[in-house]
Amino acid sequence: MSQIKNYYSGLHNLTKRDCFSRMTKEKVHCMEIAKKYDKDYWDGDRKYGYGGYKYIPGRWKPLAELLIKNYNLGPDSRVLDIGCGKGFLLYEMLLLEPKLMIFGCDVSKYAIRNSKEEIKSSLFVHNVKDKFNYKDKEFDLVISLGVFHNLQIFELKNAITEMERIGKQGYLLVEAYRSNQELFNLQCWGLTAVSLFSKEEWIWIYDHFGYKKDYEFYYF
Repeated sequence: MSQIKNYYSGLHNLTKRDCFSRMTKEKVHCMEIAKKYDKDYWDGDRKYGYGGYKYIPGRWKPLAELLIKNYNLGPDSRVLDIGCGKGFLLYEMLLLEPKLMIFGCDVSKYAIRNSKEEIKSSLFVHNVKDKFNYKDKEFDLVISLGVFHNLQIFELKNAITEMERIGKQGYLLVEAYRSNQELFNLQCWGLTAVSLFSKEEWIWIYDHFGYKKDYEFYYF
């Protein structure tokens, strides 16, 4: 039975964002650059994305601890991160449980090339829209943070059903909104998201596509 979690919000709220100012800085052009998921998105100007996505020791540790504890991960547990970026979360998980078997994929070749050297061999390029060559329930935990809202509704069907299929447990995090103000902030801030759904709409989608694992939302 799926449950809503509160693992990520504290980390998300550490970053201050001026949502409206992004809307006034060549937003459409910046969206086009961001959706290439190349150097500008990860390590270019802030208006194109992260503005420098660097490894900060311990930043992802609280979330890594929660995932390991709440999903009972131990030596030889298999974990897949869909949309892992540079793999910082997986690296923190490995520091906590060195015998964890980690795997990560991302659509960005740049992110994979610039991932942590210690885990680079465990990461690969993959578009979440495509089917995985994994067996049913092959992973003890499948996670995805901040990726699925970048898909169109017909692409979400495959991504959600695949995440449900290959994982014994799952944790799915996406952007959402609960009010008109949060919708406006999301429209201003988001560069890559195309599925701008309310919390209730996301829950309906999960049920409609048969997703029965855990999820969380973050808001702007």
